[in-house]
Amino acid sequence: MRSMHNRLRWMFPVLMLGVAGCATVYTAADFNDRTAEHETVALLPFDVSISLRELPEGLTEEDLREQERDEAYAFQRQLYTQFLQRYAQGQYSVDFQDIDTTNVLLNRADADYRAIYLSYTRAELADILGVDAIVSGTIGRSRPMGTGAAIATTLLFGVGVTNRVDTSMTVHDGEDGFLLWSYDHEIDGGLGSTPEGVAENLMRGVARNFPYDNRE
Repeated sequence: MRSMHNRLRWMFPVLMLGVAGCATVYTAADFNDRTAEHETVALLPFDVSISLRELPEGLTEEDLREQERDEAYAFQRQLYTQFLQRYAQGQYSVDFQDIDTTNVLLNRADADYRAIYLSYTRAELADILGVDAIVSGTIGRSRPMGTGAAIATTLLFGVGVTNRVDTSMTVHDGEDGFLLWSYDHEIDGGLGSTPEGVAENLMRGVARNFPYDNRE
């Protein structure tokens, strides 16, 4: 099973080769009033979904779900790093809870990767984590050719078929779960990149719009 898992991680790298289209950004009208005393926010593991028209030979649904889980935490870590870099430059007015602390506290509350989005409100999660706001996100990947042939093309020539990535990031108030901010974007690209590349490209748009901006 471990060899299958390692092979799967290589066969299905996360993608981000380019950005197309425009992002949709929402900021609550009373954002400044609601967040005036916010000091710390937590970044949750992403909710990742990979949709294939057909499972390649040798790949099971269980393998696919495991890949989604791995990517959920990979995106969380890479985006946390991106946020920290900008925080160190004085860009943001809030601190970011260490994601290792976040994940330990979630595990203690039996809030695993799937449960945090299905069984808890954002206000409940903020209470568990002891933070003022919750940053969360979703990533959905679809593949027009979800077949072994498409994967074989990638492995042979290093270029994958075109597919789509739908990304979304939100900030919810920890006191009542109120939606403070959201960022939605559709990305076109090909196979062959990494979570680092995805996080970096996603943050190019998010960084310009993230509401806790400390710059004048």
